[in-house]
Order: sequence, then structure tokens, then C-alpha cells
Amino acid sequence: MAFVHGKSSVFKLDNASGSLTDISAFVNNVDFPETADVAETSVLGASNKTYIVGLKDATISLGGLFDATVDAILGAVVGQTATLSYEYSPEGTASGKVKYTGEAILTNYALSSPVGDVVAYSADLQCSGAVTRGTH
Repeated sequence: MAFVHGKSSVFKLDNASGSLTDISAFVNNVDFPETADVAETSVLGASNKTYIVGLKDATISLGGLFDATVDAILGAVVGQTATLSYEYSPEGTASGKVKYTGEAILTNYALSSPVGDVVAYSADLQCSGAVTRGTH
């Protein structure tokens, strides 16, 4: 088993023109939880709860350092009605490396300017539809 350092990760997102754009140079954290709803199917007289799987869901949270380039991209697409394509490559983009792709809506884009630190941003995406796991 080979472990991978986070510095190799790559994140791409559509810009306002719909072109997939590598914003990795402005991202220093990606959180990508995938979840599944469950519905309880327990019946009277049961001693243990039972469940069935429902709908799957995923969100993406980005964090990074402010720059006019990434601000122009994220600021232009927050709340956009059309979904944005994304590509997340936690191992990098070399041939055979894992990538996750899909469509998402940018639901939040926030700036933070602490007096004693660098200006940063956070952004949240709600995935819409299936997340596809593939390779480069």
C-alpha cells in the first residue's frame, strides 16, 4: 500500500465560461465527504433495528489563499443556476491515478481577513447527481 502526500492533489472547477480550470495553486485543503441516507425498516417485535440504503450525497469544501485569479472564478459562479463540472485528483494527475468527477453547485464563497494572517477563502459545493470515480 502506497500512501500519498496531500501536496500532490489537484482540484479543477468550471469557470464562468464553463471551462474546467485548475485552481490547485490557490487551494490548500479539500474535504470531500460522500454519504448515504438510510431508512429504518424495523417492525413490531424486532429486537434490533434494520435499515435500507436510500439516496447518496456528496459535498466538497475548499479552503485556500486569496488571489484575484481564484476570486474571479469563485466569485462569478457562486449561486449560479447551472451546475459546475469538477475534477478532484487526490493523488495527482499522472496516468492511472484516481480522480473523482461530477457536477456541483457552489453554495458558499467566503473571504477571511485576519489582521495577523494571510487573507483566505472558503468555498462549499453541493454535488448534484452521481460522483464518478475513475482514473487518469
